[in-house]
Amino acid sequence: MKIHNFSAGPSILPQEVIKKSAEAVLNLDNSGLSLIEISHRSSAFISIMDEAQNLVKELLNLPKGYSVLFLQGGASSQFLAVAQNLLKKDGKAAYIDTGAWSSKALKEARLFGNVEVVASSKDKNHTYIPKEYSIPSDASYLHLTSNNTIFGTQFKKFPETNIPLVCDMSSDIFSRELDFSKFDIVYAGAQKNMGPAGTVLVIVKDEVLGKSERQIPSMLDYQIHASKGSMFNTPPVFAIYTSLLTLKWIKSLGGIKAVEKQNEAKAAILYNEIDSNPKFNGVAAREDRSLMNVTFTLTNENNKARFDSLAKDAGLSGINGHRSVGGYRASIYNAMPIESVQVLVDVMKKL
Repeated sequence: MKIHNFSAGPSILPQEVIKKSAEAVLNLDNSGLSLIEISHRSSAFISIMDEAQNLVKELLNLPKGYSVLFLQGGASSQFLAVAQNLLKKDGKAAYIDTGAWSSKALKEARLFGNVEVVASSKDKNHTYIPKEYSIPSDASYLHLTSNNTIFGTQFKKFPETNIPLVCDMSSDIFSRELDFSKFDIVYAGAQKNMGPAGTVLVIVKDEVLGKSERQIPSMLDYQIHASKGSMFNTPPVFAIYTSLLTLKWIKSLGGIKAVEKQNEAKAAILYNEIDSNPKFNGVAAREDRSLMNVTFTLTNENNKARFDSLAKDAGLSGINGHRSVGGYRASIYNAMPIESVQVLVDVMKKL
């Protein structure tokens, strides 16, 4: 039986990427060596790193003046790094709180200075994206999370600001076309739309660095990592290689524009069923619904056992909602085929 993987992360990867990465673990490009035993200083891996960085720039249409870094520590390590690199000693940072991950990010920033929460959706359990708020012009930066994996909300429009804009795009990077010139730092854990767990992508505008007026530990210093080409320490070789394969797969589909069209089609099928089927309710506000993480509940909890049984029989995996939301969550990242979304919808129709 085919398993349909709706896991929120680590999440589904294209089958061809899994196959090629597995082959490389045994024998990288007929070199006789495993991907995971080659030197990160070898010409083979330097070529992998260079190609991955260049593909990020190409797919996202990055303007000049940005560095692309593949680092360790996941997106959570960037909660620290952003504050270290941007938050001035006697300054403050502005944060928009739209869920668990933005809350964790601002918690870490408070270790280094004053943090002002300019907007929050906590009053309604993060089921919407705040729209009306003012951004302090004297803040070192504004931080937000573009897509809220747990609650199923997503920024459709980003704030205009004269201070540096920082965005955690862990769960929707490479899923839609955006103007990245608006952002000063973007970071994203790989394990949603880009690759396996183990690396984090950081895109940083070079001109914003070196202004925090603090000494930064080397492993958190973006300038050091940029100057060393993401090779300051041994990089996560397997995760970067698999991310490269995923980026190549995205390009083969026609790039971000083509991927976004597919993502919109998948989301439309699922949200249409949620809205038309009286046995289900959507969690997130309609205008803020995520294209990546679809959250919904049963209108009658007495139907839970039957729905769970139908889902299991159909091979649906990873659809249970996060404990803070309850219900169900279908993560439909780039690699999720529309056929699998249709299987979920067919199960919902049977209930």
